[in-house]
Amino acid sequence: MAGTARAAQGNDSPVRAADAVYDPQWNDPTGRLIDRAGLQPEELAQIGELMRAMGRLRDVERRLSEAARRYMRLNETDMRALHFLIVQRNQGRLTTPSLLARHLGITTASTTKMLDRLEQAGHVVRSAHPTDRRGIAVEITAETALAAEQTVGRQHAHRFAPAAELTAAERAVVINFLVRTSHALEEALGESPA
Repeated sequence: MAGTARAAQGNDSPVRAADAVYDPQWNDPTGRLIDRAGLQPEELAQIGELMRAMGRLRDVERRLSEAARRYMRLNETDMRALHFLIVQRNQGRLTTPSLLARHLGITTASTTKMLDRLEQAGHVVRSAHPTDRRGIAVEITAETALAAEQTVGRQHAHRFAPAAELTAAERAVVINFLVRTSHALEEALGESPA
């Protein structure tokens, strides 16, 4: 069948070529990378389905992120900065340039350049820190926060309904899986799990 691959062993359902890139059966057909010991063919097929679902979610999130950046005319780091500023504001917390730099994983010099650009475009304002005479506080402007809420925020809010539809036990399983997967990937990067 053109454009499809067969799912994991023992499963005759076709897998779209775009989804097959996430399937361990097709990423590691000889088992050199993935230990399949003790797994039945139907278990391997279900794991492949799970990996494909995660891949589709990443693809959709990437497209959402790209659409938001185009709409706001900002790059990915700028968007992450604005998102952080919104969350900080919603929590009643002040944001300093150094805190923003740590969150984004960029240098203070790069943060200064980014803030210069965002301030010039009317997305953020910098002011004297209320308790640190030498410090600076950074805030997102009301206009940018509203634009982000009505576009990016509204799109990302669609994640809530599927989570709300799960039972508490189902959510616990999903949380455990995502946390364990994150930890495994952090370890693969040589990082300590958060």
